[in-house]
Order: sequence, then C-alpha cells, then structure tokens
Amino acid sequence: MPLFLIFVAVPIVELYVLLQVGSFIGLLPTLALVVLTAVVGVTLLKAQGLATLMRARSRLEQGSLPAKELAEGFLLALAGAMLLTPGFITDSFGFALLVPAIRSLMLGSVMKLLKPNVVVGGAGNVYEGQASSRTNPGYHSGHVIEGDYQRQGSETGSDHHGSSQADSRKD
Repeated sequence: MPLFLIFVAVPIVELYVLLQVGSFIGLLPTLALVVLTAVVGVTLLKAQGLATLMRARSRLEQGSLPAKELAEGFLLALAGAMLLTPGFITDSFGFALLVPAIRSLMLGSVMKLLKPNVVVGGAGNVYEGQASSRTNPGYHSGHVIEGDYQRQGSETGSDHHGSSQADSRKD
C-alpha cells in the first residue's frame, strides 16, 4: 500500500509544484527549466555512470566482486529515471543521488539494514580467480594442460624418449 501511495502522491505533488512555479515565473521558463534539468542531469549521469563502470571493471580484473559499484550503478539508474521524470521534486532527488557523498550514505544505511539478513556459506567468496585479459600478467593465448603422460599400445614398444620398454625394465 505505501508503494501505491508513492506512485499516486508524487505525481500530484509534482503537478502542484509545477503549477506554482509556472504561475510565478511563467509557462515557457518553467518548461525550459524542466528540459534544462533533464539535459544537465543526463550529462552528469553519463559521466558518473562511466566512471562507476570503469571502477567495476577494474575490480573484476583484480578478481573481486564489484558489489559497491553495482549498488552505485543501481542508484545512478534511479537518479537517471528521476531526472528524466518531469518535475522539480524528482529532479531534486535525482541530483541528490548524483552526489557521491549522499550515495555513500544511502548505501551505508541500506547495507546496515540488509546485513543481518545476509547469510554467507562456503568460503564466503562469490568470485575467485582472475579475469583473462591481455593486461593480466598471467594471460596465455594458447591452451595448456599440464601433466605427465605415458604412451600405451605403441607398435615399437618404445616410450616417449625412444628407448625400448624392455631396456628400461632391465635397469
């Protein structure tokens, strides 16, 4: 029920604020402000989204799960949706989510609420290993299988060094 109230109350309050601002500064300046906040917000969102994506990629290459970056990416997507929604209240919340300090505070609060409900099993690691990329020092382009081998059923009876199996048994 609270979610339903949010979806009903927010548009009503947004419409009221838009009408009040429109009656104070006029229709065209109000529309210009709505479009301007959307354009500026999307530009800022693009820059911060790319930075978050690069940090997440770096964490993956280091072999760790980019949980914080994924959560920040979700909040940035939420900010983008709010900035594209016409209205000054949603724009205010959207711009607030673009501030890294506010995002960190929100993530910290949410993590404290979720932490008691998280159960970790096994080794506790979700992702282990290294990404295979050409920048990784352990990268090999070929397929390598390490191990020992022994030929069986060869016609000449010689092993991989060319000596007779009978000769090696005499020693």
